[in-house]
Amino acid sequence: MQYNHTIEKVIRKINRELAPEFEDKLRCHLECQDKAWLIDQIIRLTIDEHSRQECDRKLFQKIKQQKRAERLARLRELQLDESKLDIFISQYEQYDRDRLEEEGYLIHPPLKGKDLITTEYRSQKGEVLLTQAKDILFAILFGDESTCVQFERVEQELLTLTLPHFKARTIDFMKATTEIGGLGFWQDPDNVSNDDEVENILFQVEYGEVATEKIGDGIVTALNLINNLEVNEQILYARIINVEQSTLVDINESHLRRRRF
Repeated sequence: MQYNHTIEKVIRKINRELAPEFEDKLRCHLECQDKAWLIDQIIRLTIDEHSRQECDRKLFQKIKQQKRAERLARLRELQLDESKLDIFISQYEQYDRDRLEEEGYLIHPPLKGKDLITTEYRSQKGEVLLTQAKDILFAILFGDESTCVQFERVEQELLTLTLPHFKARTIDFMKATTEIGGLGFWQDPDNVSNDDEVENILFQVEYGEVATEKIGDGIVTALNLINNLEVNEQILYARIINVEQSTLVDINESHLRRRRF
């Protein structure tokens, strides 16, 4: 059978048919947008690719700095200390994926081990809890007198966190980290999310631990929440070490384990 058209012609024909509907929807959407944003977008379309990338980079940095300033303000208001951290741990250390769904923090999220859990899959209180978990993690790793964080830190430890490259932006709020690239070779027994030669990033950050080791427990609890509310790994790997010993932390949806060796 012979045809007198090609796939390119078919696509052009469909595009012509859809163009009016697309234009109407685009116009309707743009009419509802902020005028300043529209001006920025028009200017962005008129500049060359290099300049556009530079503008995007500056905008990203501006947003990132604004979010960090807001986080620091929340920490100063929180005035985190060991007793408040203990309350956070006691309240959330047993939360797993199922419980977050049952209590309405998550709304039909993607399959565990697949895509990131984005805003559309979190309720308002899920957003609040995710922000709280990130604030707590930031505070126990980097907090000091300037952010009204009060811990009597007695020793230095090193946290190493492994994330797939495409999920690394979920912890871009962290500072003073060392990033190391590597390939993952983990095989999922359920064949859902194999890491065979997946590009991973290792984040390393030094922090001060307290005598009761509550900082380490807080890291586990906060990372468990962040994983189940956003990162969405079947197992999120973190390692905590100091000069005398190392601690392997496995974080998944069903349990938390700290193994010393």
